[in-house]
Amino acid sequence: MLTLSIPSNIELLIYVHTLVHSEFVDIMGNCLTLEDLKICFSLFCCVYGVGTLGMPGNYARAGPAWATVALVFMAIANIYASVCMSKVMLKAPASVKTFGDMGEWCMGPFGRWIAVISQLLVCVMIPMVFLVLGGILLMILFPNSYDQTTWICLMGVSLLPVCLIPTLKEGAGAAAAGAIGTLLADAIALYLLVSNMTPKTQTLFDPELSFKGVVSVFGNLSLAYGAGIIIPALQREHSDPTRMPRCIIATLVLISVLFFVISVTGYSVTGCQIPGNLLFAVAGSSLGFTSSRGGVVLAFLFMQMHITIAFAIIFFPAFFIMERLVLGLHKDAFSLTDQDFNAMETPEQDKNQVRSAMMSQRDEDLAHINEDYKKSHAYIRVAILRIVMVVIAVIVSVVLKDHFMDLQSFVGASSMALCCMILPLVFYFKTFSDTLPIWEKIFVVLVILITSFLAVYVSIDTGKTLFNPDSAGPNPPVFPFCSAEHAYVVYTNTSHYKPHP
Repeated sequence: MLTLSIPSNIELLIYVHTLVHSEFVDIMGNCLTLEDLKICFSLFCCVYGVGTLGMPGNYARAGPAWATVALVFMAIANIYASVCMSKVMLKAPASVKTFGDMGEWCMGPFGRWIAVISQLLVCVMIPMVFLVLGGILLMILFPNSYDQTTWICLMGVSLLPVCLIPTLKEGAGAAAAGAIGTLLADAIALYLLVSNMTPKTQTLFDPELSFKGVVSVFGNLSLAYGAGIIIPALQREHSDPTRMPRCIIATLVLISVLFFVISVTGYSVTGCQIPGNLLFAVAGSSLGFTSSRGGVVLAFLFMQMHITIAFAIIFFPAFFIMERLVLGLHKDAFSLTDQDFNAMETPEQDKNQVRSAMMSQRDEDLAHINEDYKKSHAYIRVAILRIVMVVIAVIVSVVLKDHFMDLQSFVGASSMALCCMILPLVFYFKTFSDTLPIWEKIFVVLVILITSFLAVYVSIDTGKTLFNPDSAGPNPPVFPFCSAEHAYVVYTNTSHYKPHP
């Protein structure tokens, strides 16, 4: 057993205060405008998703102390990286509109390729997580019907018509429905868990700490904090982009608080026996109780609603990228010119003029895209390409269906961390290296090194399980996060110990 000590939090608290003080004062002094609140709402709806389900499991893996440290670190790192992405876009010319544009403007063709590849991985791999989770949910919702493989295939078929729509304008309504679905699923699952596990008659036990157990929470936390993939689009929509950092801080702080509440609530009644997924904790009887079937159905249906909506929204950027790379479409949309690389700042203009210009450029880009789809036989090729991509996603999901938690961690560590944390910080350092104070340079480099190490370690560790799994033993533990003496026996539920007639 590896013994870990908790580091002092004094330096961390001092830095957090320095980092967010000016923005926090700005928020409290000037408040958020109505447009700011709309941006916050859209950001919340796009970030708050399936990552919430693994929060109590993070505490079961790493223990409450180290899991809290990990959550605080990831909250600070992601908020800072997201604000850095916004600041780079503020520095760049107005024609820098996408993450790929940002990479090219900061680091040339290599920057565009690494940005596009990381974004493509995110937009392809997260739908695979959705398919695997959806297959599990449907199999539990409809027992004795189809197996998980069949449900995954049926999900792919049912989602295909939406994926074949030329362009998807998800709008606030669809994003809101997805976030509300997650909120309701979390709330119902936590209510079922707490009500059935209270009062407890036995002492809760913490997991047996190990280095692997502590760092394994990085993947799920990376998946949960996926703000980077939506920030460029939201910033293009704001009439005053300089207010984006306060929108990012306010929203991600709220989300972090919710993550903490979900984590502590779930772990406080189960200890290390909580499964890796919150919904799975209330679906069966492994914890010594059987939940209300109606409550389980509602929680699962709300999460299934989120999956259905989010699948197409997240997959569409991958469609667009592949149509450009494979079919040669959309060359005129979102393209940079030589003068864009020489312009470090845009001239000051009236906000209304800026917004009007941005909306006009967006409409022009969409017009280019629609014209591409109207070319002779163009959409037939587009439809074939999209069908192939969905089929590949379904096949990979079926192959990896028995390792959902490892798949979730692998996606978070391998792609989401690169796209939403590491690259934004690299671009920020490259853009502002001449003006950053030494303490901020040190902080940026430390965060890049720490997150890069964790991303590589967790990707390799979970990748081994995914692509070269060991055969399970004859009697695998019921509660793998607990020590051997507590890995098989339920010890936290009153109904398990009450005398039977």
